[in-house]
Amino acid sequence: MKKRLQMFADSAGEMQDVRNLSVMAMMLALGVALGFYATVQVGDYLKIGFAFIPNELTGMLFGPVAGGVVAALADIVKYLVKPAGAFFPGFTVSALIGGMIYGAVLYKKPLSLKRIIAANTLVTVFVNLLLNTYWLTVLYGNGFAALLPARIVKEALLLPIDIILYYTVARVLGKAGVFRMFSGSAAAR
Repeated sequence: MKKRLQMFADSAGEMQDVRNLSVMAMMLALGVALGFYATVQVGDYLKIGFAFIPNELTGMLFGPVAGGVVAALADIVKYLVKPAGAFFPGFTVSALIGGMIYGAVLYKKPLSLKRIIAANTLVTVFVNLLLNTYWLTVLYGNGFAALLPARIVKEALLLPIDIILYYTVARVLGKAGVFRMFSGSAAAR
């Protein structure tokens, strides 16, 4: 338990460094841009996109606190820049939790396919399938069970793609030496 609490304290400490804040701001901007230009909306209930990559990188590099804050801020900025209907804070909570999960699983740990699978699977099941489907039922008034099957199919198709995509991006960035400047990141080693 102390290790987990220390991880959250270390992550909050990452937000004290100006260089780290600059990188987090770039990740936030990249997440917003990918949210606009690399996302396809399929009806009211399905959205396919790649804005998770900067969120996952932020969690890996700076931990669960920074990952959650950047993901939540990216959600809010996306709405402020390009509002689509009324703002719904439930999805911001989902983004926060997703960023925290990425950070909790990946921060200060060696980059491995197993960890990436674990992080993406946890976010897919608990955030994308359960929590976001619940928010859609609250928002649109449709039944949870009615929305879930199509969302399960979408997430089952996207999960392996997301895992392979993030693993590839993280490996390339690691081999290019990008992570070496972040001493707290185990990916730097």
